[in-house]
Amino acid sequence: MEGEVMGMPAAPLEGHQPRSPSPIADLRLAASTLTGANRRAFEAEMTVQYGAGNPLLAETTGGWGRHRVAVGLAERRTGIRCLGAQAAFSGRKRWAEPSPEVAAALERLAAAHAQPDPPFRTTLA
Repeated sequence: MEGEVMGMPAAPLEGHQPRSPSPIADLRLAASTLTGANRRAFEAEMTVQYGAGNPLLAETTGGWGRHRVAVGLAERRTGIRCLGAQAAFSGRKRWAEPSPEVAAALERLAAAHAQPDPPFRTTLA
């Protein structure tokens, strides 16, 4: 037959509507493409629009973590972006760099009590 590809008709059947995924699945897919603060902001906005701002409802219907949604709602309310430990402490200088005097004093103190080459002898011999 003309227009067939591997036994399937080229045009959809008359009156047949293709099934669209549910809106919840669309929201889950959209949230899964985001990360960090952008994801929390998206989930919080969707929770306000469709879940009356209730993180527990967002967890049960959207499948999102209620703690992440709660943080997103707090960020939305206050305008302050929360940082995770990785973002807050990455690139942080070592404590000895800004205070070399303290580091040198601690090295001298430790060197005074250390043996450079211990004999490893006991009094039992």
